[in-house]
Amino acid sequence: MFDIFYIGPKPNLFPFEKEVNNITEAQQLTRTDYCWIVNTYNDYSGWDFLWQPDPWEATHQHVFPSQWQRDSGTYLIPKQEITDVNYRTECLVTRQRPTTDVVLIDHLDNNVSNAKILIENKVKIAKTTKFVDNYLDTLIRIANTATSEYIWVCSSVCNYTDFDFTWHPEPWQQEMLHVFPSGEQKFGDTFYMHVPTFKKNAPQCQLLDWYNNNFCNDQRVPRYKLPVVHHKHDSHVSALPERQQEPLVVYSNTHMWYDTIPDVALWRKETRTILPVNKRGSTVIVPRDAIGKIKEQLWDYEFVAQEEFPGSSDPLDVIFLENGEVNAEENWNHLKDVALAMKPNKLKRVTGVKGRVNAYRAAAEASTTPWFYCVFAKLKIDQNFDFSWQPDCLQQAKHYIFHAENPINGLKYGHMAMIAYNKKLVLENTAPGLDFTLDQAHEVVPMLSGVANYADDTFMAWRTAFREVLKLKHQLSKGPDVDTDYRLRVWLTRGEGDKGEWSKIGATDAVEYYQEVNGDFDKLKLSYDWDWLTQYFHSQNT
Repeated sequence: MFDIFYIGPKPNLFPFEKEVNNITEAQQLTRTDYCWIVNTYNDYSGWDFLWQPDPWEATHQHVFPSQWQRDSGTYLIPKQEITDVNYRTECLVTRQRPTTDVVLIDHLDNNVSNAKILIENKVKIAKTTKFVDNYLDTLIRIANTATSEYIWVCSSVCNYTDFDFTWHPEPWQQEMLHVFPSGEQKFGDTFYMHVPTFKKNAPQCQLLDWYNNNFCNDQRVPRYKLPVVHHKHDSHVSALPERQQEPLVVYSNTHMWYDTIPDVALWRKETRTILPVNKRGSTVIVPRDAIGKIKEQLWDYEFVAQEEFPGSSDPLDVIFLENGEVNAEENWNHLKDVALAMKPNKLKRVTGVKGRVNAYRAAAEASTTPWFYCVFAKLKIDQNFDFSWQPDCLQQAKHYIFHAENPINGLKYGHMAMIAYNKKLVLENTAPGLDFTLDQAHEVVPMLSGVANYADDTFMAWRTAFREVLKLKHQLSKGPDVDTDYRLRVWLTRGEGDKGEWSKIGATDAVEYYQEVNGDFDKLKLSYDWDWLTQYFHSQNT
């Protein structure tokens, strides 16, 4: 039988076992050709302490593995000088019990009771402490009050059903902070800490990321499922509470669901981002920190994830809106050809609805999606337009105006362009202003939606220019604007093609009418009425 020594807590394996500080001291004290160094946390049931190496390995240090590492803290040491280290693989020592106590961090997520039960079935919980603003400060506070050399730090957001607290690091990693991933999140919520080292070095770090961390993949700790708030608002802002207890909550306004909800890093405020789960952001993870800082849109919060959204969203319906335009059939057939390529989007046609407002509402009612692409009959859709585009549910509900090319005067802006209308806003719109779309929240998306062929007949060319110039004049009455002033001058002076002259005439008639009625809003709003426009056109041009 060889002498047996231990480093650290006494294992109580043999009456003659002795404590040493290191391998060299064991070599000096042993009375046998070899000696064992054992670890108190290992199970040596059935272990062959009479084992000895082959003669050619007589001067090697023999290191035996555990189920976790190639170094279990079990060594056979020669009395004479060590010439090599031999990591054995044929014998495994089972690490039987955890090396230390646990501190449980309470994230105020209603899971702390479950976590306590799961953990205490395996290892003692020394104390529970509340999470502060970030993990660095929380871990420093824990280290300053810890009484053990090593501790586990666990979190109430994690499910420890399958976690094995017998894990231990390699000897050369003893002083590192070991971080276990939460699901697929590398910056996890479970730590194995060497307290004296952390107390000394952590206060020198501005971020926990900069500490001497070992990101382990030996075990992954799943988090508990996040609470989900399903709602019917087009913007998540309307569904947010005044206070949110849980550190993270999923908000969703879509019937679609995703197999995987990403794990947001909780390490500090900058990593606890608002995270859209799909392209539209109709499903989004919102941190507790953001509540109270969001007023009109989720983008009010300073930390929003910018990476590509992994999930998909329902494609928007495409509504072709027609009201007697000469080129309607040609543009409809072209749109159908483009629709064959885009496939997921449903295509519908709304025709012959009298009145501009009624036509918009009919288009909205025909849509089955919260937003819909409205393609006006004058517009020949760009065959390269990306119909997978999605509105942003992180913002307030609004309309999105794309660009269109005007072949008569060369302008490219939102006039006559395709619009992604919000269905609820359209149905609520009472058209108080001169422009139905601009009367409500809107945003310009600088994507070319197509070419607006509005001059296929005389009246259409005149009518389109007349209505647009009235809007431009009304807008300028509110204050100077460089873009608006430029567009007005172009409408009045440029007119290419056979009907281009009628576009300029319509613009000129609009300026004269605006001056005639002195900008009276009620008189300007008559331009919403197709019958009035027809009568005024004939009165001016006969």
